[in-house]
Amino acid sequence: MSKEEMANTDAVKELLYQLADDDFIHSYRGSEWLGLAPHIEEDVASASITQDTMGHAAMFYQLLEELGEGDANQLAHERPASKRRNAIILELENGPGHYMGEPAYDWAFAVVRNYFYTQAKMLKIQSLQSSTYQPLADVAAKVRMELHYHLMHWRTWFIQLMGSGHEEALSRMKAAIEKTSRDFKGVFSYGEYGEAFVSQGLIEEEDILLERWHQALAHPLESVALTRVELSLSSGDGRSGTHTGDLDRALETLREVYAIDKAASW
Repeated sequence: MSKEEMANTDAVKELLYQLADDDFIHSYRGSEWLGLAPHIEEDVASASITQDTMGHAAMFYQLLEELGEGDANQLAHERPASKRRNAIILELENGPGHYMGEPAYDWAFAVVRNYFYTQAKMLKIQSLQSSTYQPLADVAAKVRMELHYHLMHWRTWFIQLMGSGHEEALSRMKAAIEKTSRDFKGVFSYGEYGEAFVSQGLIEEEDILLERWHQALAHPLESVALTRVELSLSSGDGRSGTHTGDLDRALETLREVYAIDKAASW
């Protein structure tokens, strides 16, 4: 394999790790709402979305396995936090407490993070359908079919809570938007491989997707008299392996079940 071919393969792998790790930890945070959602219908709906998202992560990890990176299950469960490439905002805990011990989770934060992320993911997936790496383009086409309903679901929640007219709901949503925005730019970051992603035609530029995201959110925000959301990277860039203790604790919990039977299919 030539140096150019090796560089191309490295870029594909890095992009797949980012996509897989984002969905993997995002799905886990969603799973923590099982039995805790505002009502039974939402419990079922959000659980289904969470399951779909984990399925998307599995497809990305499978592509990595096919590229010689190792077993997909091991890639998902056994890599340490320092090797993860997910955006930091996705690993943050849902709120204080623990799922098994009096959780005091923040539904407003869940709605904002889910909506913001799903909209960003939709834009990435749309771009990936034209990727020069055909196996990834094929997976993106499959993911997009499910993602349409995920986006519709979280957009509806966002608009309803923001426009509910309840002072407490609006206050909590605004606080959640501020919290999510502080680290959300990491979702659009490609890290050090950004130039290679674009030059090899794997996905479009960060700035292009980010601007489309702002455009997609313009109407929902304007409907409740809010302006453009300004994003930052206050906790660092997860694409470089920088993470919080929240990720360490999440991976430890995830490994408890995986360790019982590592040969089991997930």
